[in-house]
Amino acid sequence: MNTLVKQTWAGLRVLLVMTVLLGVLYPLAVWAVARIPGLEGHAEGSVVTQNGQAVGSSLIGVDPVPADPAHDPWFHTRPSAATPEVPSGASNKGPYNEDLVKTIGERKDAIAKREGVSPDQVPPDAVTASGSGLDPDISVAYAELQAARVARNTGLPLDRVKQLIEQNTSGAGIGVPGVAVLPLNLAVRAAAGGAH
Repeated sequence: MNTLVKQTWAGLRVLLVMTVLLGVLYPLAVWAVARIPGLEGHAEGSVVTQNGQAVGSSLIGVDPVPADPAHDPWFHTRPSAATPEVPSGASNKGPYNEDLVKTIGERKDAIAKREGVSPDQVPPDAVTASGSGLDPDISVAYAELQAARVARNTGLPLDRVKQLIEQNTSGAGIGVPGVAVLPLNLAVRAAAGGAH
């Protein structure tokens, strides 16, 4: 009986110590590290603000929805496999999955129609979701494909839209330049006088 009581008290002491260490001190330490200058933006969701208001995150791509699809002034992100039930994640379908192949074909046709090009001109990232389904960047090819439509619907010269694409291009992709969609759309809006 004495051994059982000793083991119970030892277990309770370990539980108490681990609760304090892992339930209080560790979270506080992580919170404190997240407040180090340079890390705070990432810890708080990398919120992008304009005129003092949050307009999105630099790490999460959200596809803009135009008020009038026939007059679409925005650059679009990659498609997302996210659903209301699963807000982030890939479809987990392989390249030979019939549903995925059909979906990619439908996306390719829809984008080709929206951009006024043939389906074979649509780049792969325009029709395939990223691993998270929330990629904030698109390829330079996909941005350039959308440039003519954006220029037409905003009234900006095509050369100015291409200049904005170049200004928002970085090496963010894995060895491939990527165009940050949110900052690009904000730059387009500013250049067009905020009318869109």
